Amino acid sequence: MSEAAAPGTLDFVLLWHMHQPDYRDPESGEFCMPWVYLHAIKDYADMAGHLERCPGMRAVVNFAPVLLDQIEDYADQFATGHWRDPLLRLLGRPDGTPFTDDERALVLGQCFNANHRQLIAPYSAYERLHELAYAGEGDGRDALGYLSERYLLDLLMWYHLAWTGETVRRAAPLVTELMAIGSAFTHAQRLALRDLIGTLVATIIPRYRRLAEAGQVELSATPHWHPLAPLLLDFESAREARPELPLPRAASYPGGAERVAFQWRTAVASHARRFGIPPTGMWPAEGGVSDALVCAVTGSGIAWIASGEKVLEHSLKAAGRSLADRDDWLYRPYRLSMHSEQQAITGFFRDDRLSDLIGFEYRNWDGGHAATHFVGELEAILARATRGERRTVSVMVDGENAWEYYPFNAYYFLSSLYDQLAAHPRIRPTTFRDDLTAHARERATRTAASGIGELPVVVAGSWVYGDFTTWIGSPDKNAAWDLLAAAKQAADDVLGSGRLSDADRDAVLLRLAVCEASDWFWWFGDYNPATSVERFDRLYRANLAHVYRLLHLPAPFALQAPISRGAAAARSEGAIRRAS
Repeated sequence: MSEAAAPGTLDFVLLWHMHQPDYRDPESGEFCMPWVYLHAIKDYADMAGHLERCPGMRAVVNFAPVLLDQIEDYADQFATGHWRDPLLRLLGRPDGTPFTDDERALVLGQCFNANHRQLIAPYSAYERLHELAYAGEGDGRDALGYLSERYLLDLLMWYHLAWTGETVRRAAPLVTELMAIGSAFTHAQRLALRDLIGTLVATIIPRYRRLAEAGQVELSATPHWHPLAPLLLDFESAREARPELPLPRAASYPGGAERVAFQWRTAVASHARRFGIPPTGMWPAEGGVSDALVCAVTGSGIAWIASGEKVLEHSLKAAGRSLADRDDWLYRPYRLSMHSEQQAITGFFRDDRLSDLIGFEYRNWDGGHAATHFVGELEAILARATRGERRTVSVMVDGENAWEYYPFNAYYFLSSLYDQLAAHPRIRPTTFRDDLTAHARERATRTAASGIGELPVVVAGSWVYGDFTTWIGSPDKNAAWDLLAAAKQAADDVLGSGRLSDADRDAVLLRLAVCEASDWFWWFGDYNPATSVERFDRLYRANLAHVYRLLHLPAPFALQAPISRGAAAARSEGAIRRAS
């Protein structure tokens, strides 16, 4: 530590972002993919459990409202028995009921869809099911004919058992009892596991509300269906970070400003209904920000907005600021000063390196050693601070997809990390809301040496590379935007004519909101797995076609052909990506 440095405290804000797109078929309401309830029983339950166990830990948890909509849909299925998810329906299948070919294909196509090293290989009975399906069968398709109904029912059970969280297993003996049985599960045992899943799903939202009411967690939100808002506002914003980026043929997304306002207005209403108060902070979809987005949400009650380190770096360069000392410019909040003092929104920017350590590196470490290393990184940042300087370190991480790659769903890493942070004498786990309160108090008493910086311009970008190339710029991504823009223009024309009822109008606007989600554009690209791309491609086109159906118009012929195909040997892990 330098002579100018002095022992102090470091504010540390950990934001977990929870999000899944709308997986429901627009015609039937059936779930096409099971990720909402699977992440609920594994990740949302575990993440709540870690916080409940360690009341000295503070964090921000961001929920995309479209995820909460689907959690409530699942809670309704369990309450009524009207199943809209085919896997849950099959889990309750009575013994002796034949599987159709489509049901066989569904079980075999989905129930090995998990990280093999962490979720299949540790369980000998589950691994044996995998060997039986694939031994000598290439891609496993021939297994449709020769595998028995008993095999399929056991596979369904093991898939759900493997997807239970570690805190769930420690609190619910049923899970470990069923794992010990291993095979030939009875109908009663399958129903018992399904009932447990229902209980877990139904308690997710209340658990996080209790954590927020206790002051341990700040709950923030994303525009409702997770749109890439800066691109809805202006396709050209993608060229602020990448000037030569190819753009869609459509000049813009029609009525984008109105759509962003709609997405945020419904998100605020959703948040207030579920959690009792509106959100005071926003993690925009993919950390995607721009001057136009900040202007769009100014005055809406938002106190803070968060994004990635590269966005801050690009913005400071554009403002002519020095980037010589990363500590000095990264570890502080910024007043986004293109607005008045009364309406100013504060921006927080993630430390990409620390965030990627959690997202990608620590999965290969011993959990306790990883936690100690991470705390050591924070201590090093604090040691470099000058006397009286307040530093705020922001780490923002996907709160659901990373844990599949950790042993025991990151139980030992997160437990040790929370314990060390909660007990640390000089690192203060906090939330963005409380950090802003502390800055305001110090500004009023003139006790802070640095405080909040000023950012006169926000160069549009996201947490991935500081640009939007994950969602726009390639031929397939641009084609997807053109199809969406055409559907929106058709909707504007029909809605403007007054030919639709209010109910039909609302249905059109909701379906457009689903189509505006960032997820479709994320998945398009040959760096993603072909199977996943095919599923998202098909559902995206089905949603667009449904818009035309609601408008009583024929769907364009282009919607009959795939937009993107992915790659058999993909470079990406799919649902998560490094920041750089």
